[in-house]
Amino acid sequence: MIIVPEAEIAGLMDEQAAYEAVEAVFAAMARGDAYNFPVVREAIGHADALYGFKSGFDRAGLVLGLKSGGYWPGNGERGLTNHQSTVVLFDADTGQCKALVGGNLLTALRTAAAAAVSIRHLARPDAKVLGMVGAGHQSAFQMRAAVRQRDFEKVVGWNYHPEMLPRLAETAESLGLPFEAVSLEDLGAQADVVVTITSSFAPSLMAAHVRPGTHLACMGTDTVGKQEVDAALVARASVFTDEVAQSVTLGEAQHAVKAGLKAEADIATIGQVIEGTHPGRTSVDEITLFDGTGVGLQDLAVANRALRLAVERGVAQSVDF
Repeated sequence: MIIVPEAEIAGLMDEQAAYEAVEAVFAAMARGDAYNFPVVREAIGHADALYGFKSGFDRAGLVLGLKSGGYWPGNGERGLTNHQSTVVLFDADTGQCKALVGGNLLTALRTAAAAAVSIRHLARPDAKVLGMVGAGHQSAFQMRAAVRQRDFEKVVGWNYHPEMLPRLAETAESLGLPFEAVSLEDLGAQADVVVTITSSFAPSLMAAHVRPGTHLACMGTDTVGKQEVDAALVARASVFTDEVAQSVTLGEAQHAVKAGLKAEADIATIGQVIEGTHPGRTSVDEITLFDGTGVGLQDLAVANRALRLAVERGVAQSVDF
């Protein structure tokens, strides 16, 4: 079995490698060559932790495995990140355990890559202003991945806690872009692309805030009850997602579908757009929205890419198992 430690991931994977892996697996899902298994997520009754796993099989790439982990809110006091993940890959021909891959950084990279894929395929080609709603740890990954997809000239941002906005400013500065902290109304008035990355259970961005032609990548809602944007905004937009079943039950579309404002049949996958079986954006005035719920196949795709690079570069650790 091969071990790729968490400490090696940063030297192996970057935004482009993650993008390529995620785009390819979204396309495989649309072709029916890859599928996710049911998600398990539970409160374990210890340390206030949420634990679960996501798994699936990519028949095209022969990638089989699972990501196991969750959220331990007390980890900060131990000098650890609250989110902990490990990916286990299996040989698709024999079922033998093939690799153990550190999944913390990979989770951040694959989440940002999904948003970037949506921007590449759905945002207007002339998009110039990137809007960021949320300034937590993941926001920096989102911004770095997003700016690779369009020739952005400026970043505007808003956060529930304004004292966290310097993270957005510093990330924008590192990318050579000016940053402006704005109200939600001003963010919607300026931004051509908006990435939302919060853990909110109440909408912040409303339908009235967003102008025609905007593309939104809503990346924070992955649990029943969470919500980042107004259900009326979801109803107004052309909605795309990673997996429709998750979008309507625990993703950003859950509230609009429950209220009867958006039909499940009206939601397409980003993989269909990649594969050319759905036109994607059809006009400059259309509002497009990507509901990034996060699927196990994304984790397996980036972990498999990291494994391959680790072997090529001689940093993989082999052990008898």
